Amino acid sequence: MKGIRSILIAFGLFAFACSSASAYDPSPLQDFCVAIKDIKNGVFVNGKFCKDPKLAVAEDFFFSGLNRPRNTSNPDGSNVTIINVDIVPGLNTLGLTLVRVDYAPYGVNPPHTHPRGSEILLVVEGTLYVGFVTADPDNRLFTKILNPGDAFVFPFGLIHFQFNIGKTAAVAFAVLSSQNAGRITIADAVFGSNPPINPDVLAKAFQLNKNVVKYLQSRF
Repeated sequence: MKGIRSILIAFGLFAFACSSASAYDPSPLQDFCVAIKDIKNGVFVNGKFCKDPKLAVAEDFFFSGLNRPRNTSNPDGSNVTIINVDIVPGLNTLGLTLVRVDYAPYGVNPPHTHPRGSEILLVVEGTLYVGFVTADPDNRLFTKILNPGDAFVFPFGLIHFQFNIGKTAAVAFAVLSSQNAGRITIADAVFGSNPPINPDVLAKAFQLNKNVVKYLQSRF
């Protein structure tokens, strides 16, 4: 456990330094800006309204519980725990989000993209097959097998994924360069949109039989 803690501390410091240097979110013009729900007692800077700095407390910058495994009993076999400004108000305007991802054996964090941020992922347990695909027209695939202590970068806005290729559970932590990086899961967006995309469009785009498209839409 000491080794894992050391890795996480080093990873956190590295990610914070990189994000502070080139975060996508606008750079703050003050030391911090603790988010507040009651706008009557706040000042708007960027992101969310800010608490009066004199009223800030240590709990505004704190979260406990990332050591606990999450439930992965779902079709993907994964669970993403997001620690953002809604969970830790002190993250407001700092351009950071922390994520824990739990993977069941052969679980997947399916192909998705973050439209407002880059990501660096650190594996602490298990073995993951990860990768991302570049933009048109090359659509070049970059992949790597990661073991505990290995890290991998997913560039801004590109489709990426993680797959647990081991027979045991896996855990990874990630830092994103935005307090609201967003997430678009490709299959959910294409086949599970509301209202549904016209099956004729998807049949043509994916070169599939229309009945296959309708079946896929029924799954999402």
